[in-house]
Amino acid sequence: MQAKINKAIEAGLSRRFLPNEIFAVAEIPRTLSGKKQELPIKKLLLGQPVEKVINKEAMANPACLDWYLAFARDYLARTAA
Repeated sequence: MQAKINKAIEAGLSRRFLPNEIFAVAEIPRTLSGKKQELPIKKLLLGQPVEKVINKEAMANPACLDWYLAFARDYLARTAA
């Protein structure tokens, strides 16, 4: 599956946009207006505190945030080693 995704990205965009890792997620965090919250999730994965990067009141689906917080914690522990 990863090879298919990378091939589609490379064909549609360029090799420059190929991700280092690909993860399956149950739900994408969105704002009340329906926009994807990509930057706040990226900041979580970089170790910034959730209180500074995400406003739960502005989220359409704040329940999905628990999964991302656990994932960020595990990801940071794995990459720090």
